[in-house]
Amino acid sequence: MGLKVYIDGRLVEKDDAKISVFDHGFLYGDGVFEGIRAYNGKVFKMKEHIDRLYFSAAAIELTVPITKEQYAAAIEKTLKANNMRDAYIRAIVTRGCGQLGLNPRICTDPSVVIITDSITLYPPELYENGLDVVTVSTLRNHPNALDPRIKSLNYLNNILAKIEGLNAGVMEAIMLNVQGYVAECTGDNIFVVMDGKLITPPKSAGILDGITRNVVIELAGKIGIPVAETNLTRYDLFIADECFLTGTAAEIIPVIKIDGRRVAGGKPGPATLKLLQEFRKLTRG
Repeated sequence: MGLKVYIDGRLVEKDDAKISVFDHGFLYGDGVFEGIRAYNGKVFKMKEHIDRLYFSAAAIELTVPITKEQYAAAIEKTLKANNMRDAYIRAIVTRGCGQLGLNPRICTDPSVVIITDSITLYPPELYENGLDVVTVSTLRNHPNALDPRIKSLNYLNNILAKIEGLNAGVMEAIMLNVQGYVAECTGDNIFVVMDGKLITPPKSAGILDGITRNVVIELAGKIGIPVAETNLTRYDLFIADECFLTGTAAEIIPVIKIDGRRVAGGKPGPATLKLLQEFRKLTRG
């Protein structure tokens, strides 16, 4: 049996998982999504992800046609139908079908889509040896244009930065905001360690309020690593003792080179490795 996808209350085969080309999610990227993980049959931070999905929807005046409880149940149902205990879950709400033209109020019946599948964002050896990244010229969306806290289906800002990174020969790229401060990567939040303190850009820098980011901040507090949310510049990245990225798909991945400059002597640092160990203990029991 093939992979099943949840669409508007029905489970359909992957090859039959279709929405209309007149759906504004397809036409204009008008919709929201979440990336969620399941470990050992348990959905990690389900409430936080569902809450953020509904916050994103509220921010663009999109009414999710089912309750949070129904959405969570639909995720569990899809996982069960695919017999998956470890999975990457893509939860989506589109604006629904309408006519050509931007007006979202001509759309009817928002669509709910849930995909459960596997994902490998980075090769396993990079978690041991570390990742090379570069800063790119594509700036992170200004919060007054499209707030990065809205996890929308329009990911062109991130994709353009990703293209720059790939053209530079790396798998991830760091985006600055319009003030020149470090914001985040194309799909991950960023942390540095300086003088024993864990530092990450604040939400006011124009970043996604990452759920894995928040988990790492909590874990750091539990193991006695002080944390600060402070604006960072490229200079701070270059002099950092350690650097790592966080995200639902990436989890925690060390960075050992930024713009060709070695971080932490070119190998993952002790705080990074300790936090990665604690995160795996939390998620994998």
